[in-house]
Amino acid sequence: MNREYHKWWSPSLGRDMELMIYGHGGFPLITFPSSRGRFFDYENNGLIGAVNWQYEQGHLQAFCIDSVDGESWYNRSAHPRDRVRRHMQYEAYVLNEVVPLIRQKNQNPRLGLTGCSFGGYFSLNFALKYPWVFSDCVSMSGSFDIRQFLGGYYDENCYFNNPPDYLPNLSDHNILERLRQNSRLVLATSEWDPCLDANWRMARIMGPKDIPHWMDVWGPGVKHDWPDWREMTKKYFG
Repeated sequence: MNREYHKWWSPSLGRDMELMIYGHGGFPLITFPSSRGRFFDYENNGLIGAVNWQYEQGHLQAFCIDSVDGESWYNRSAHPRDRVRRHMQYEAYVLNEVVPLIRQKNQNPRLGLTGCSFGGYFSLNFALKYPWVFSDCVSMSGSFDIRQFLGGYYDENCYFNNPPDYLPNLSDHNILERLRQNSRLVLATSEWDPCLDANWRMARIMGPKDIPHWMDVWGPGVKHDWPDWREMTKKYFG
């Protein structure tokens, strides 16, 4: 399997950022790590190996990126205003630095997003905000309400990064139509997942908006951990 390590100084974030590419072509996919995770977590926890043949045969190409959660949402020493500003810088990094690299490496017209746990939040938030950039989203055990990180603080940046708040009010016809035309939006969770209610909440918002989605609730025994996400990866990308 083709593996490429990349590191560069990010002008958006003002620091070095690392990522790993797996595969040589096919459907391009950005993977977000779980809370405060690293770019190598997908490989280390078996999610790359779970569908190894897809990478070897040129059907799938993953771009596994770092998080800056410890500097943004989880930075309890910073004011919530500054936490969300750091997140906005990370958003700029993804859109203005990672996406151009992907387009340089891979000309497939589609571009997917996936992530586990807090990575599921990132996947869904980017997919809903930028449907003309991202065509597919698979959120695994995601939780989507970022008020838990804000201690009561709330501003415009918080609102536009909190899907349970901005999506019910979304009325822009062009954005909604693009969301309706995109390829796939999966909310994967389970009966024992602590994020089950968060996923049902988002599904109930998407329904009246006519946003096609697959609310996929796994059965007993599937919880909120890497072994479960490996099995989900096999189902959605295998």
